[in-house]
Amino acid sequence: MDIPLSQPKRHWKYAWMGGVALGVLALLFGLGRLKPAAPEVDRQSLLLDKVQEGAMVFQVRGTGILVPVDVRMITAQVPCKVERILLYPGTEVREDSIIAELSSPELQQGAQDAFWNLKRAESDYSVGALNQKGTVASARAAFKEAEATLKAFQRLFKEGLQSESDVLRANARYEDCAARLATEEARMALFEGKGAELAPARAALEQARAQYALKQAQSASLHVRAGMAGMLQQVPLQVGQQLAPGANLAKVAKPMPLKAELKVSETQAKDIQMGQSVAVDTRNGIVQGRVIRMDPSVQNGTVTVDASLEGALPKGARPDLSVEGIIELDRAEHTLRVGRPVQAQSFATISLFKLTPDGREANRIKVKLGRASVSTIEVLEGLRPGDQVILSDTSAWDGVDRLRVK
Repeated sequence: MDIPLSQPKRHWKYAWMGGVALGVLALLFGLGRLKPAAPEVDRQSLLLDKVQEGAMVFQVRGTGILVPVDVRMITAQVPCKVERILLYPGTEVREDSIIAELSSPELQQGAQDAFWNLKRAESDYSVGALNQKGTVASARAAFKEAEATLKAFQRLFKEGLQSESDVLRANARYEDCAARLATEEARMALFEGKGAELAPARAALEQARAQYALKQAQSASLHVRAGMAGMLQQVPLQVGQQLAPGANLAKVAKPMPLKAELKVSETQAKDIQMGQSVAVDTRNGIVQGRVIRMDPSVQNGTVTVDASLEGALPKGARPDLSVEGIIELDRAEHTLRVGRPVQAQSFATISLFKLTPDGREANRIKVKLGRASVSTIEVLEGLRPGDQVILSDTSAWDGVDRLRVK
């Protein structure tokens, strides 16, 4: 009789396979819950800074050049042509130094016309004045004759030797001559008067004189003179060049004193005020100064700020030298500050990586910032004194909240 074999071993096999499957699922579940490994960063490649507490100076930076305080721009007064250039930039000039010579046939003709118009006006004035003087003399003689006749008739009338009608006629003539004399003397006053509204003839003469003087001054301007002692900065001319009125002929400046002309970002210029302290770096030394002018307009995103230079200038300081200026805006006696992170703006909330106490890891945190300075920025929330943060650009790890620092 056959005895059937027992089947328990199959149950153990199924149980073992189920246990392995459960183990694999548990392992996969655990691996899925694990956080990805933090990226590793070389400490030497990071810009680190520690949060500090205490006084803070708020500053803005501007770049620019040194420019002379006393500058004279020479411009063309009439249409003209460049005949000769005698001096070039870099030459020391006196007030009467001739820089270039210009020509203008139209101006020469205009000067001749003005000269003859003046002579004509002088002649007309002289003739008119002489005629008027003769008229006044004639009127005065007639007045004196009428006055003498009236007195004689009045005396004879008292003696009964002259009729009353003759006296009346003599008196009428006397009054007529007196009125005529007064009129002619008033006309003479018009010739000798100083006001154009009172002296048309004299006004015409003065107008002719002024026109001739203008033409003479314009003719003299064809010899381009420096007009002041200093250094010739620019001569933007070419021989044969045709120039319109107002065209730049030359720029003359006194080498000293100088001022700094700084370009400050429009977003940082809002707190700049007159008289604020400025440290101007000439690359060979730092000169202290003060804000003396601010341009009211914005050009290419910057505001021009002029700063005086106080004290002796370092060697090599000259016009057009590139400089950097730091303007002190304000001071805070007690605040938290840290080095300014890349692209950090005033009163913004940004994320920074803060190092752990052992310095081996850095975790991302939110930090609220306050007022910014040139290289530091105020911390309002998120950090405490002594905390160490990464200031360099961390955009490569925007999707990571933790870094390993080696």
